[in-house]
Order: sequence, then C-alpha cells, then structure tokens
Amino acid sequence: MNLPWLTILTFVPLFGGIVVAGLGAEQRRLARGLALAFSLVGLAGALCLWKHFDAASGDLQFVEKHDWVPSLGIQYFLGVDGLSLLMVMLTAIVTPLAVLASGSMFDGKAGSLLAIHRSPLPAAGGVRGDGAHGVARPTQGGAHIFYALMLWLQAGLFGTFTALNFFHWFLFWELVLIPAFFLIKLWGGPKRGPAATQFFIYTMVGSVTLLLSFLAIRLATGSFDFIELADMAKRGEITAKLGEAIGWKAHIGLLVFFGAFLGFAVKVPVVPFHTWLPSAYAEAPGPVTMLLTGVMSKMGVYGFLRVLLPIFPEQIRLVLTPLMWLAVLTIVLSACAAFAQRDLKRILAYSSINHLGYCLLALFAVTGAATGVNQPELQKAAALNGVLLQMFNHGLTASALFLFVWLIEKRSGGLRGLEDFGGIRKVVPVFTGLMGIALFSSLGLPGLNGFVGEFLIFKGVFPLAPWAAALSTLGLLVTAIFLLTLIQRVFCGPLNGRWAQMPDLTLSERALVAVPIALMFVLGIWPQLVLGVIDLTVVKMVQQLNF
Repeated sequence: MNLPWLTILTFVPLFGGIVVAGLGAEQRRLARGLALAFSLVGLAGALCLWKHFDAASGDLQFVEKHDWVPSLGIQYFLGVDGLSLLMVMLTAIVTPLAVLASGSMFDGKAGSLLAIHRSPLPAAGGVRGDGAHGVARPTQGGAHIFYALMLWLQAGLFGTFTALNFFHWFLFWELVLIPAFFLIKLWGGPKRGPAATQFFIYTMVGSVTLLLSFLAIRLATGSFDFIELADMAKRGEITAKLGEAIGWKAHIGLLVFFGAFLGFAVKVPVVPFHTWLPSAYAEAPGPVTMLLTGVMSKMGVYGFLRVLLPIFPEQIRLVLTPLMWLAVLTIVLSACAAFAQRDLKRILAYSSINHLGYCLLALFAVTGAATGVNQPELQKAAALNGVLLQMFNHGLTASALFLFVWLIEKRSGGLRGLEDFGGIRKVVPVFTGLMGIALFSSLGLPGLNGFVGEFLIFKGVFPLAPWAAALSTLGLLVTAIFLLTLIQRVFCGPLNGRWAQMPDLTLSERALVAVPIALMFVLGIWPQLVLGVIDLTVVKMVQQLNF
C-alpha cells in the first residue's frame, strides 16, 4: 500500500465539507446525501486500514513523513498503531450514524431547524429539549452548513488521531473545536449560547496551556516529534534539557507537565474541569451530542496515552497520589451527580465523565513503580488494554444512548425529563428493548461490550493501586443505581396516558440503531476482535515507560 492512505482519509471529509458548504440553502437532501456519502468513504478507508494493519507488529504503520518547516522542527508526520487505528475506526463508525440521525432536523423551509418532530402530544411541564412544543426555530445556517461542519469535525478527528508531530497535530486538535462550537451555537437548544461559549473558553484555555508547554519543550529539545520526545523521556533527558534551556531546574518539568495536563484534562474532562460538559451535551442537538460524547471526549484520553504517559512519566510519578485521587473523584462524584439529575441528557453526560474516569484511573496506576506487585508488566498491560477497549466501547454505547434520547425527544414534543414518562414499554416495546441493551452495556453487563474494558481495568488496577480501585467501585454501585432508576422511571410502572399513542421505532430507525447494538454484542462476546489489534501496541506502551 504505497498510497498516502492517512492523508487521503483525512482530506476526503475536509474536501467533502467544502463541496457541501458550496450547495444552496434549499438543497437540504442533497447536502445530507453528500455528507453521508463522504462519511461512508471515511468508514471504507478506516476498514481498509484495519484490514491491512499488521497486528503482529507493535510499530507505527502507514507512515508518512516529510519535512515541512525543518528550521522549526516541523514535519508532516502521520502514522497509526493499535491505539490510533482504534480511534480512527470509532470516528468512522459514529460520524455516518450521526449524519443519518440528523435526517429529521431540517423542515421544508430553507435555513430553519426542526430539532424534533412536531408532535400532537401535550408538552406542558417537564424538562424540555430543543424546540419544545415541536415548533420550528429559525437558525443562522442551513442544512448545507450543518453537514459541512459535521464533515470538518470528522476530518479534524482523523487528523488528531493520526498526526505525530505536535505542530501538525495541534492544527487538527484546534480544527475540531471550531465546528463543534458552531454546531452547538447555531443548532443547539434554548441555552445554546452560554453552553457554546463555556465549551469554547474551557477548551481554548486548555489549548493555550498545552501550546505553551510544547513551545517550552521545543525550545529545550529542538523537537516537536512525539516519538522522538518519548525516546528522550525514556532516557531521562527532557527534564534536564528544560532546566538548562529555561532555568528553574527544580520545578520547570512539573510546570510544563501541568500545562499539558490541563489541556487534556479539560477535554476528557477531569473533575473539577468538567463543568462545561453537561451544558454542552444537553444543549447540542442529538446528532451532534453523539459525536461529542462518542469521539470528541476520547481526544483527552488519547492525549494522555499518546503524549503525557510516554513524555512525562517522571512528572506523573512525582504527583501520582493527587492524580489518583482526581481519577477516583472523577469516577465517584460524576456518578453521584448523574444520580441527582432529572434531565436524561444530563444523566448520560455525567455518566460519560464517570466512564472515562476509569480510563484515567488505569492510566495513572500503570505509571507507578508497582513495588511488590506480582508480574507488574502483565497487570499494566491488562489495565491499558482495558483503557483502549473502554474508549472504543464507551464511544459506541454513549453515542447510541444519546441517539435514543434524541428519538424520545422527537416523539414527546421535546420532553426528556426523568419524571415525564413512565410505562412506555407497553407502547414502544422495540424501543424499550434496544435502549435497554444500550443501558445495560453502559452498566457493564457481562456479555455486552461495556463489561470487558472495565473488567480489564480493575483487573490491572487492583494489584497496582488497591486503595484507588476499591474506592472507585463506589462509582460502579452508583452507576447501577441511576441507570436502573432511569429504566424504572421511563419504561416501567403504570403507563402515562399522554404517551398512549407514542409510535415505536420505524424501520429506518431500527436499521440505524441496529449497528451499535450489534457491535455491543459482538465485542461483548468476542473482544479479541479488538484486543488482537491493540495488544502489541499496549505491550510497547508498557515497555516505553521508564520503570
């Protein structure tokens, strides 16, 4: 395969967005059709990479490396290992699902949005989502702009997960922020303005500190290359070079680390840098929330794995105990916050923070010295395998759950409150069964994909940091409580008469949700489909750490 496959993969949706943006505002169906076609080309490209990826090698593959600005150490450097490939595949799966889910958003009037279907059902009281009462709300952009932004978001995600030079990578990291901001700002709910602004400010502050940290590293080492910097960190050279170039030798390494840490912590997000997320997820239209939670939230964890873990292992060890406490608090407090919510989207938003908190728990645990632990490399490999699986599985499950909430909003006149429903399993049994599968996957039921990643994380973390693992199980308990409460309040009990005529899933909606539901079963029963691809990458990551 001599073609620049990663470049093609990234620039196809970028070009597609330009094509779609050039359409007229009245060409809504054509815009959606072209967006779906370009996103499916991305999926085909990702499947091609998966097919030709050599799982027996832990090295980078499909590498493209060219000098860009040699005097500044900037190269056009692309490549994928098991981690990158998994995130590329997740992006390629979720994006066309989000495009398909957006089919009902635009009504017959050019440049206007119908966030939900018009519903004859009363919508008084309760927690309303976008376009309460089923009334179309004018927006500042038409369907062609919406779908162009979706494609540019996909391109930014592909670039983020394949670029290996900081300058090149940072361009895509920031490219993702722009379409996400406008998708929330222009097509979000009643409080979309403050939510989009909060999202932008939080992520921009994190990006600034991240940029400053890497400018300091470039000044000290002369390199922006992630792989080269990881090798230097393994030899213990980065901290010494930072001290020589900048001064303040005792603390400069930690200062640079915290700048990079903040950039990634905001994206995950880590408690207490999480407050932007519930509002952004709640106000964004359902298809956009699918991308935010399904893929964008993985950018932060990816940054921890690709940048912080290999480049700053020494600094992580120096502050390991506070970092472990942050991970535990992220798991437990977000689960408790989810339990306190009455808006379905906010419940799932806090649940998303909780699930990614397990990834942080394992990431920090594997950096420790593991003194007295039997077979520490094996435990660390198990934990990191769990992290990668959790990222992929949570992306599928969370995007599916927000899709189901979007379908509920369409049927209820915009309501999505926990107390607004009750007993609807009697009138929408197919909907109830399929959403129940996704909820139990999120709960970690054995046989579904959500179980395997969490099991491997705890298997690895318990020997490495037993106190943190034990405290984090409280998050599992609270998660079970609020997800079972959701099932009980929404689907069980006496039927609320207001929903006696609620329609079940249509044939097209069943086909749409069938993709993530099928993958939940496949990966729950046969996790080796993913583990076989990522295992040697994980082994190399463990070896990279300077124990």
